Amino acid sequence: MNRSLFITYLLTLTVLMLTPGPDMLFCLASGLKGGPRSGLLAATGAAYLLWLGIRAFHHRNQGVGEEKQAGTSANRAYWRGLLTNLLNPKVALFTIALLPQFTDPQAGNLAFQFLGLGACVVALEIAVDGTVGILAGRLARLLRARNARRNLNLTAGSIYLGLGAKLALQR
Repeated sequence: MNRSLFITYLLTLTVLMLTPGPDMLFCLASGLKGGPRSGLLAATGAAYLLWLGIRAFHHRNQGVGEEKQAGTSANRAYWRGLLTNLLNPKVALFTIALLPQFTDPQAGNLAFQFLGLGACVVALEIAVDGTVGILAGRLARLLRARNARRNLNLTAGSIYLGLGAKLALQR
C-alpha cells in the first residue's frame, strides 16, 4: 500500500473517530453507569464483528451455535455497544464513501487492503471510545464519593446563584 495514502487515511480516520457521535456518547454513558469495564466493552462492538467474520471462515462447514445469554451489566453494555456501532451512520458513510478512496489497485489485493484499513478503523474506534468509556467509569467512581458529590453540588449551586444574581441585577 502507498505509504503517504495510508498516513492520509490514518489522519482522516483519527479526525472522524474524535468527532463525537452515538458510539462515543454510548461509551461515555456506559462508563458512567457501569464503570470502566462497561465503558470499554461498549467500545468493542466492531471488534466482535471482525471476530465473527474470522470465526465464520474458520468454521465454514459447521452449523451456527447458540449464543450465551448476557446477564451482567458489562455484557449488556457490550451487546448494546455492538448495536449502536452497527446503526451508527458515521461508520456506514465512512465505509461506503470514504474507505475506497484509500485503496490502490496497483498495490495488490483489494480485499486485503480493505481488511487492513477496516482493522485500523476497529483499532482506533476501540482506542478512542474505549478510553472515553474507561475515563467515564473512573470519573463516576470519583463522583460517587460523598465529598465529591458535596463539592460538585456546592460548585453547581454557586454557579447557579451567580448567574441568577447577574441576571437579576441587569437592567
